Amino acid sequence: MYAELNSILNTCPDSVTQGEFILVSDRRSDASFLLHHFLSLYLRARCKVCFVALVQSFSHYSCISQRLGVSLTQAKERGQLIFLEGLTESLSVLLPPETDAGSRAMDFLRDPAVGLRSLYEFVRSSVSGAGGADGAGEDWGPPVLLVDDLSVLLSLGVSVGAVLDFSHYCRAAVCSQLKGNAVMLTRCDGQEEADEGDDEGPERLLKGLTHQCSLALHVQGLPTGFCRDIHGQLEVCWRRRRRDEPHTHRKLFQYKVNDKGASFFARGTSNAVL
Repeated sequence: MYAELNSILNTCPDSVTQGEFILVSDRRSDASFLLHHFLSLYLRARCKVCFVALVQSFSHYSCISQRLGVSLTQAKERGQLIFLEGLTESLSVLLPPETDAGSRAMDFLRDPAVGLRSLYEFVRSSVSGAGGADGAGEDWGPPVLLVDDLSVLLSLGVSVGAVLDFSHYCRAAVCSQLKGNAVMLTRCDGQEEADEGDDEGPERLLKGLTHQCSLALHVQGLPTGFCRDIHGQLEVCWRRRRRDEPHTHRKLFQYKVNDKGASFFARGTSNAVL
């Protein structure tokens, strides 16, 4: 958990905003460090967390979370964290075992055209018991959904429309009905202009998710190129409604990530350029 980012977003484990759909995106950079921040933040806030990990293994997230002072293994054992390891579940779908003991969350791999209903049903069942005492007697806070990352679904043959439907229903279930939060990551590798004509590309997915979210964090590389002391820039965009009219407020920061945290600063105020 990054204290400086909490200050920028005006949040902390003792005072977490409810009902937010947070979009994390990147271009020519890696925004996964923000996902680790939100994971540790919500676990410290005693929220019930459902993590749909489509890119990395549990051990990957666990090692990074330990550096941030959070144990994912203990969170799983307590029932606070429900972790879907997409890599392992995909193998069980493509190479089914003799005994069907796994979840059906990744059944869309058999026919991507049918959509992501099975994945949504997994999410809904995982978060439906949050906000109260579980079987072990623990009393958890509001539910949180984290997804890493949605753009991978496009490469698996799922349409942009199906992914946007999935995010919409997750937002309705988690953010609106249960007053929890959702954090979803998506990636755009190329230039924005190069993908504008692609109706099924990551740019259309990013635009659709941006329309749905209440807070957008966009990470991109420095326009001037590589810098050892500045790893990239972060645009924070708050999307609110005032007098029934949409209102957008943006701030731009630069950042540097280290082994146990990250620092954020206004453009041009890093020690490297002063």
